[in-house]
Amino acid sequence: MDPTSVSEGRRVTLLCRTTCTLDHIPEYIWYKNGKPVTNPVKSYNRLIIDPVTSSDAGRYSCAVGGRDDLRSPEKTLTVRYGPRTPSVSVSPSGEIMEGSSVTLTCSSDANPPVNKYTWYKKNVASPKASEQCYIITNIRSEHSGEYYCEAENKCGHFNSSTVSVDVQYGPRNTSVSVSPSGKIMEGSSVTLTCSSDANPPVDNYTWYKKNVTSPKASGQSYNITNITSEDSGEYYCEAHSKIASKNSTSMMLTVAGRQTTVMTAFVGVTVFLLVLICFSGFMCFRWKKASKSTSDTITRDTADYGQASSGNIYTYIHISGDSSPVFDNTSSMEMTSTAAQTANTDNQEDLHYTSIYFSSSKNQEVPLYCTIQQSQPLKQEEEVQYAAVKFNCPSAAPRSSS
Repeated sequence: MDPTSVSEGRRVTLLCRTTCTLDHIPEYIWYKNGKPVTNPVKSYNRLIIDPVTSSDAGRYSCAVGGRDDLRSPEKTLTVRYGPRTPSVSVSPSGEIMEGSSVTLTCSSDANPPVNKYTWYKKNVASPKASEQCYIITNIRSEHSGEYYCEAENKCGHFNSSTVSVDVQYGPRNTSVSVSPSGKIMEGSSVTLTCSSDANPPVDNYTWYKKNVTSPKASGQSYNITNITSEDSGEYYCEAHSKIASKNSTSMMLTVAGRQTTVMTAFVGVTVFLLVLICFSGFMCFRWKKASKSTSDTITRDTADYGQASSGNIYTYIHISGDSSPVFDNTSSMEMTSTAAQTANTDNQEDLHYTSIYFSSSKNQEVPLYCTIQQSQPLKQEEEVQYAAVKFNCPSAAPRSSS
C-alpha cells in the first residue's frame, strides 16, 4: 500500500503481490475490513482510490482469484481530514434565567482530533474563550446573543453553526411619561404611558393612584379625558410578565383650575376701579370747594377782565348772556396793582388753577372736566407738583344748540 496515511482528497494506490508460481494471469480480489470491496477500480494487481475520503479509511487485504482462503495480511489505510460540521450544545437546556450558569460545548469530527477550540459571539470581533466548553456563570441579559465555535487541527479549521442564548428576566427600568407635557389645565385630556424592559416582554400593565387601593386602569396607556382637580395626585404603573412584576416610580399630576387666570384678572380690575373711584371723589370734592371760594370773588370784577386776589386763588371769568353754554376759564392772572406787587410773597399760600369746559351740543349731557395745579410759592425753592385728573361729575348741564 502506498501510502498508508494520506490526507483526504489525495490519490491512493494499493498493490497486491504473490510468491506463488502461476500458470496464468491471475485475478486479484480486494477486501476492506474483511469484506469484498464493491465496485473497485482495479488495474491488474492494483486498487486505485482517487480521491480518497474519510470513508475509504480501513483495513485492506487481497487474494488471488480462486484462492480466497489465502488472503494477504491486512494493511490499514488512514485518511487525515480537518474538522467537519462542528456543533454546539447548551446545558442546561430550556429557558435560561438571569443569574444562572450556562455551559456551551463544541463538538467536531476530525482526524487527527481537534486540538484547539475558540468561542465567538456574533458581531463581536474578539474571542470569548478558547476551550471546548465555554462556561458562563451568573449570566446576565448582556450575554444574550448568538454564539459559535471554531474547531482546528493540523489539517484545517471549521466554524460551527450559531446557537442562540436567550437570557430571560423580569420587568425593570419601569417608568411613566405624561403627554402632553407642561401645565395640565382642567377640562383637557392627558395620556400616561408605562414603559418597561423585560424578556419575555411585559404582557400586562396596571395603573394605580397613590393612596387609592383599587386600580385605575389596565393597559400600557392610561387616558384621562376632561380632567378635573379631583384627578390630581401621584400615579404609578405595575408591569407584569410571566417571570415577575415591577412597579414604576410615581408621577405627580397637578391639574390647574380653568378659572384661575380669569379670577386673578377680575380681582385686579376691581381693586383698580375702587381706587380710581375713591381718588376721583376726593378730587371732585376739592374742585367743588375751590370753585365755591372762587365764585365769591368774581362778582366784584365784571366790567373788564377783572383781577382779584382771594387767598392766592386767581380767576378769570367770561360770562355770556344768551342761552349758549357757558365757558368758564379760571386761571392765575399776573398781579398788576401796586398792592399786589408789594405784597409779601414770602407767605403766599398755594395757587390753584382751574379750567372748566362746557360743550354746546343740543340735548346732550355736558361732562365737567377739571385740571388742578399747585403753583410754586415765590422766593421758595421747593419741588413743583402737578396733577391732572379727568372725570365725569355726578350732575350734568343740558346742552343747547348754538
